[in-house]
Amino acid sequence: MNKEEEVKDEKVPDQELEEMKEDSAEVKEDKVEELPKKTDLEMAHERAEEFENKYLRAHAEMQNVQRRSHEERQSLQRYRSQDLAKKILPSLDNLERALAVEGLTDDVKKGIEMVQESLIQALKEEGIEEVPVESFDHNLHMAVQTLEADEEHPADTIAQVLQKGYKLHERLLRPAMVVVYN
Repeated sequence: MNKEEEVKDEKVPDQELEEMKEDSAEVKEDKVEELPKKTDLEMAHERAEEFENKYLRAHAEMQNVQRRSHEERQSLQRYRSQDLAKKILPSLDNLERALAVEGLTDDVKKGIEMVQESLIQALKEEGIEEVPVESFDHNLHMAVQTLEADEEHPADTIAQVLQKGYKLHERLLRPAMVVVYN
């Protein structure tokens, strides 16, 4: 057999090709028919599940919105006096400076102390307190000057407080301005 005869033998006549296509189409149709069709009840169950999932997602989202709103209201309530405190603190500083002036009569000094104490008490009632000044903490203190540390004064200790710092609960309103041994 030569090469031309082999090629002719491999060629399938048109009629055989048509029959093969019809057979494969029938097999495909059989496979499609074999898949069970969904009943109306099954489709309704699927839709019900879909709606239930949507409902659960919407419900969870509403709970998250309510939780965030509640947290925001609590935060606003907790820090409501922040702006007022920042405005009052300079007056409190001025009262301290006035008390440091020499030559005040006892009555004037007593009056200034009473005003100062009432302001401090009002601030405490709102949750505002002085920043502690035991040792230097860069989160609470602002070093405006440094001094050389020695044996009596170790590094990172506060030599002098120039201006008191205040915080409202855990939020820093104003850092304490200090002189630090370094």
